[in-house]
Amino acid sequence: MRLATWNVNSVKARLPRLLDWLAATEPDIVCLQETKCPAESFPVAEVGELGYAAAAHGDGRWNGVAVLSRVGLEEVTPSFPGEPGFAELDGVGAARPEARALGATCGGLRVWSLYAPNGRAVDSPHYAYKLEWFAALRDALAEEAGSPLVACGDYNVAPTDADVWDPALFAGSTHVTPAERRALAELLDLGLRDVVPTPMKGPHPYTYWDYRAGMFHQDKGMRIDLVYASADVAERVRGAYVDREARKGKGPSDHAPIVVDLDPIN
Repeated sequence: MRLATWNVNSVKARLPRLLDWLAATEPDIVCLQETKCPAESFPVAEVGELGYAAAAHGDGRWNGVAVLSRVGLEEVTPSFPGEPGFAELDGVGAARPEARALGATCGGLRVWSLYAPNGRAVDSPHYAYKLEWFAALRDALAEEAGSPLVACGDYNVAPTDADVWDPALFAGSTHVTPAERRALAELLDLGLRDVVPTPMKGPHPYTYWDYRAGMFHQDKGMRIDLVYASADVAERVRGAYVDREARKGKGPSDHAPIVVDLDPIN
């Protein structure tokens, strides 16, 4: 079984690249983030021509997640139980969850496609929201951690200083704060394991590079796209890699996919 996760940074803008990549890489399960696409206009027909069933969760703004599968698509769950929202979205009244999480069961494997809040700045309400979101995610995954599970996507946190190209440059910024890293550690405390991919070039398995000139070619990146798997799934991993080739060329996403090969889930 081949599983992949990719922040595509607009599924419609990246659709030709996505379809070519699906045809060449042939993953069985794909988790997509930052689709920026309403669920009702997700390109279901286009991915269907390649043999994929699709579930999407999105409202057409800057978020959005999806799961593609050619090994079954059941128990589709938009948002996780207790997922918080952000009050500024509605202005007045209760906050509503953003389109940041979608769960599905595919070929006996429970998968979550996750797009964590960015956090913006440490003194921002968005940062407090990010930590609240992770706490709720931990509680939700605790209910599913006893079965074959993969929670993958854009976590918007670099787990260690080795996962950013210049730790000193990020000091005091989001993505590397102790509180954010504790949130990741609490997910691992559930018994999940970090499936660290092999880089296709260089020593660092970065998955994100800013669009600014030269950042990708100088490998000034971050590892913020993560695959967290339950122990029984992690033990089935035969290989994992960052597909840097998908970050090259004209009009790429600023993220590269992670591809994980697994022995079949019984």
